[in-house]
Order: sequence, then C-alpha cells, then structure tokens
Amino acid sequence: MLDELLGRASLRDRIAELDEERERLEERLAAESERRKDAVTARQEAERRVNQLEDRIAELEGRVEQLQGGERDVAFRAVETLRRDRLGEVLDRLASVETGPEGAMTAVLGDRVPARVREAFGNRAPLLDRAAPCVAVTDDAGLVSAALSAPTGPEPRVEWGDGFALDRSVFEPTGEYALALVRSDLFALGEYAGRERASFRGFESDVKGDHSKGGFSQGRFERRRDAQVDAHLERCEDALAERDAETLYVVGQRTLLDEFEAAATAPVDATGEPEAALEDAFEQFWTVRLYCL
Repeated sequence: MLDELLGRASLRDRIAELDEERERLEERLAAESERRKDAVTARQEAERRVNQLEDRIAELEGRVEQLQGGERDVAFRAVETLRRDRLGEVLDRLASVETGPEGAMTAVLGDRVPARVREAFGNRAPLLDRAAPCVAVTDDAGLVSAALSAPTGPEPRVEWGDGFALDRSVFEPTGEYALALVRSDLFALGEYAGRERASFRGFESDVKGDHSKGGFSQGRFERRRDAQVDAHLERCEDALAERDAETLYVVGQRTLLDEFEAAATAPVDATGEPEAALEDAFEQFWTVRLYCL
C-alpha cells in the first residue's frame, strides 16, 4: 500500500520492463556479433583460399615458362603468400639461422641479378629472375635457399655474414609512416605506428566514368575527365602535404603512382568507401610472397 502511494510499485514495474528490454537487446547484440564473426571468418577463409590458388597459379605459370624455354629441371619448390603472424614466423625462422663467418648471403635484388649472386645460388639462379625484385637468402651449405618480395623496395645490396641480414621494416610495418591509397576518383590516407592507425582522412571526387553516347564528343569528354582527374590529384597532393609522418607509401591505380614522391609505391585493386578501401590496401601492401628456390 505504501509502495503504491509513493509510486514505488510503478517504478518497479518500469524497471522490470526495462530489464526485459535490456535482455532482449543483449540477445540481439550477441546474435549480431555472432553473425559478424561468421562473416569475418568466411571472408578470411575466402582470402586464404584465394591466396592458395594464386600461389598454385604462380607455380604452374613458372613451370609453363620453363617448358617453353626448355628448362625442365628448375622450378620453385613452393610459393606462399605471407602476412601478419605467418610472416612473422617465417622471418623469425630465417633470423635464427647461424653459420660460420661469411657463411650466409643476403642479397637485396632489383631488376638485375649480379653474377656473384648467381654463382651462390648455382642452378637455382634462374628462379631469381622470376622472383626479383626481392630479398634472396642462401648459405654456403645450400641448406637454405629462398626469396621474399619486399613491399618497401629497399636499395640493392649483397653481403655475407654469420647469419641473414634481414631488415624487418622492409617486410612488415614498423615505426611511424603514412600510407595513401590513390585512385582517379578516391583518396584515402592513414598515418600509422606499426599496424596501429593513428589518423585517417579520405574523400571521393566526382570524376566521369566511361564515355557514352550523348552530348559530349569523345575528345571533349576525355578533356573534361582529364581536368577532373587533375583537380582530384591536386586535392590528394594538398592532403599529403598536411601529413605528420615523413615516410610515405603510395598505393592504388597503377597509372597514377608516378605522380607522387614516395618511399615505395605499389598497384593495388582496393575498392569501396575510402576507409574500407584503405584497410584493404593496407593488407595488400604489407603482403609478402615467399619463393622457396
């Protein structure tokens, strides 16, 4: 009776209703989270399968080249796509190799493979031409023979030591840097400390697509589109000038990469909204191909 007079009964009823609603919402949230986990798992599995197929295609293409060129005895023992934990495991394994003085070669290769590197790899040397540019490692006993693509494009060098001289920063994200994704109609910029993104900026520009019949002639259409792309690139340059990180990597549309001064560039096919596209581009850029020679 007293509870009713003071309004406590109605409050308790309301609390009970809110508790029930909260429980329903928590159940919905749990179900939604589970669906998202399933979606992420499915995507990761699809990406893993795609990588396996790409690796298998690379092996088969290498064999086709060998047969066409008359080389029947030299083929990659394996090709694997490395990223994140798996990349770290492989780099740790290579870093653990110890030899006698001058027993381990590390060769950072551009488009040309020096004669002394070919000599060290012997009959496996032709494979370096297909893997380059890369970082190649071998030892004087021939127990290790491998090459890895290097996302950041280090300067070529060759050295012998008592272990492999692997600079992890050329394979996986370390320190502070900026990564920009540039397409003719999209820009996305992230500044990072290792794998952690500290800031993001992105935008899309209204750039005409393919020409279709209508009021514009082909030439007039192309001139207008070129002007739109130029204006978009100017916006990209302005955004890059405002970044804090000194080191810059630029990825995206192959035909635009030469427009930017960067420590390294790479074509990627990331699409979608700017932030999602940047996340995709980040994973593509920091992916390493392992070639077992």
